[in-house]
Amino acid sequence: MSTPGRGLHGHVLDTLGPEITAGEYPPGSVLRTDELAQRFDVSRSVMREAVRVLESMYLVESRRRVGVTVRPKSEWNVYDPQVIRWRLAGADRPRQLRSLTVLRSAIEPVAAGLAARHATAEQCAQLTECALGMVAHSRGHKLEGYLMHDVAFHRVILEASGNEMFARLGDVVAEVLTGRTQHDVMFEDPDPAAVTLHVQVAEAVRGGDSAQAERLTREITVGALQELDILAP
Repeated sequence: MSTPGRGLHGHVLDTLGPEITAGEYPPGSVLRTDELAQRFDVSRSVMREAVRVLESMYLVESRRRVGVTVRPKSEWNVYDPQVIRWRLAGADRPRQLRSLTVLRSAIEPVAAGLAARHATAEQCAQLTECALGMVAHSRGHKLEGYLMHDVAFHRVILEASGNEMFARLGDVVAEVLTGRTQHDVMFEDPDPAAVTLHVQVAEAVRGGDSAQAERLTREITVGALQELDILAP
């Protein structure tokens, strides 16, 4: 589905981006903009705009008299939310999910510990509200509602850490949580133990208990890795 407001070049990206990240165009492949414009029935200017977006993600490199060359995966901006979304939609999903979940397990516990020291009263209230929202949507196959509160919860944790580098990972975490739900890498209802842990993390942050907040969040991320072992080996 195209992102609203992106127009014709968005339509091109929604097809070409997933093809590149899925390996249909291996590194070193040369794409001709005139051929692509014909394929997608768009003008060359629209095609050039799409290429500029792909260049900004470091998926391709455009050179005069050479064309548009697909770059090695090692050079891609793997933190770009759109790149994550495309990779999660393809055959690389299990490895991508595992890689992102390991990243979460390294960052989020530390962020939660910092949040217990630095969170404002407003952020503490937001965490509690999100955790209660997760509880309310944890039964009856309400995964979309659960996801909304889950994403918001982890964004607040990262922002409340007071570390701007952690805060910028909010979109990355949102994409992996969204991908787990949209691609059925979740149980029909969330694990009750995980839901309870989120409530306890909110309480630990509100109480200023840094060690407890970090320990509980580590349990959450370990549980997420264990779910992958079962659902996306």
